[in-house]
Order: sequence, then structure tokens, then C-alpha cells
Amino acid sequence: MAHVDYVLAVVAVSDIEVGRAWYTKLFGREPDNNPMSNLIEWQVTNGGWVQVTEDPQRAGNGMLNLAVSDIDEGARELREMGITAAGIITANKGVRLCPITDPDNNRIQLVGNFRVKY
Repeated sequence: MAHVDYVLAVVAVSDIEVGRAWYTKLFGREPDNNPMSNLIEWQVTNGGWVQVTEDPQRAGNGMLNLAVSDIDEGARELREMGITAAGIITANKGVRLCPITDPDNNRIQLVGNFRVKY
């Protein structure tokens, strides 16, 4: 297989305009790309992108983990933006999670204390 340059996480939503508004709020900025009428994209790291696509049949079944540098600050920022964030839970090996859902009930988690090796 050729070298992978980018990873694209795809989240399906039932309405692209509702998804655009919600993910714009989540990322704090407009999408970086809008390559198709039913697809918008945010570059969230050098090689990592989140794509939001209108696909009503798949909407609500997605999971997206976003590893953040400070989960307490991230949860606070979400609440300030009006995004309901559940309490932070401790998972395994010191990893902390803050679950949220988008309007279609796709599950998004902020992940604190993420490490490449455990």
C-alpha cells in the first residue's frame, strides 16, 4: 500500500446545513473545504480531517474521538458555546473522556491524556 498522507474521519448527518452549523460551532470556524453540496471538511491536524456528509440513512450511527491537550478546558469551552457536554469520566490508564452528541446523535468524545503508546 502507498504511504498514507491524510486520515479523513467521516460523520454522516441527516441535513448538511444543520450539520454545518453545529460542527462550525464545535470547531469554532467555518469549514476549510466544501468539495460537494453534501460534503464539508475541517482540517483539525496537519494530516487529520473531519468530513461531514449528508447521508440520512447512516446519520446518527457515527463515533468521532477528538484527542485534546486539556480536556477540562475543552469541556468548559463546549459549555460556553452552548454544546451540552456530559461530565468527564475516567476510562482506562488515565484516559479521560467527555462525551457529546451532535443533532443526529452521532457520538463525539473529547479524549484527554491520549498517548500514542500505553
